[in-house]
Amino acid sequence: MKDQEPKKSFFQRNMKLFMHNEHRMNKHYFWKSIVLIVVMAFFVVGAYGFRIYSQASDALGNSYKPISSNTSQTIKQRKPVTILLLGVDTGGEGRKDRGNSDTMILATVNPKTKKTTLVSIPRDTLAEIYGVKHHKRIIQKINSAYNLGAAPAAVKTVEKLVNVKIDNYITLDFHSLPKIVDAVGGIEVDAPFSFNYDYCNFKKGKQTINGKESLAYSRMRYEDPEGDYGRQQRQRQVIMAIIKKSISLKTLPNTQKVLNSISNSMSTDLSIDDVTALMQSYRNASQNMSSDHLQGYGTMINGVSYEIAPTKELQRVSNKLRTSVDLKKEKLDNEETKQNHLNVTRNDFSFNTKDLQNYIIYGSNISSKYLIKN
Repeated sequence: MKDQEPKKSFFQRNMKLFMHNEHRMNKHYFWKSIVLIVVMAFFVVGAYGFRIYSQASDALGNSYKPISSNTSQTIKQRKPVTILLLGVDTGGEGRKDRGNSDTMILATVNPKTKKTTLVSIPRDTLAEIYGVKHHKRIIQKINSAYNLGAAPAAVKTVEKLVNVKIDNYITLDFHSLPKIVDAVGGIEVDAPFSFNYDYCNFKKGKQTINGKESLAYSRMRYEDPEGDYGRQQRQRQVIMAIIKKSISLKTLPNTQKVLNSISNSMSTDLSIDDVTALMQSYRNASQNMSSDHLQGYGTMINGVSYEIAPTKELQRVSNKLRTSVDLKKEKLDNEETKQNHLNVTRNDFSFNTKDLQNYIIYGSNISSKYLIKN
């Protein structure tokens, strides 16, 4: 009797196909990574390859966490795709809950125009939180959506805020960023000013930084003249630097170890079929990247600082995102625009002054149970 052949994995059964695709793409593209930030998680896939992904398939399998059983057809049909990137901090300091999403970046990738757009959403932006099982509405800082309802709540909340359907999400713990940057051999950044943070020193101008330095570079906020907006700009700069470096790589030492580390800190609803399609049909969009952010207005609500996005600014960002994925512009009509209108007409609130003002949340059926102050 012949010995039974060992059961082959999905990748082993399809190795010829993968190797063929690998050859067609010049044999070097690296898999997923991301953030603190996270568009790498998708571009790094497009940047280094089938071979590496297949080798790490078992490790990365634990990262696959679909929101629902209905898989998106967007990538399968090669249409423009929208991915929400969530940078979270669930480690350290004895924290046992999932924490808030300290970084939120909405990425649109259009294979037809070959363009990628990254838009940061400030963590303190006032928003109605969707996707949380509760009988009352919740209006709170947008970063609390992930804390209250995980990725599904964060996705639905951002969708409602900017009126754009989100096809996929990626979350990555902050502490994985150094591994990613070291894996690609460091990245080049252009620091807007000199500063020190977490025992790392940065001089104004272009410089190459390692993994530990990239985390410090991305997290510093209080010394930045632009506060959290300056931090967001540096985070987007790190993302784009990783993408560019990944595309140029020809070898990647310790790949399996790196991917094992990343998989323990990452979750996504991108399947292997999605990753394959992204590599084949979307990778050219990484050559033309632009970045932006939702500009808020600093104010106080019940003694807590918030960022209120003016209706005009919300509309601008919505228009930009919808246009980037070939959708027509639509007038925003959501809870945020309604609250802005009520504050301007009833509370004499003005977005044209630098004076600190109090913003009022109108509506007696709005829950205050889940107010989160940090």
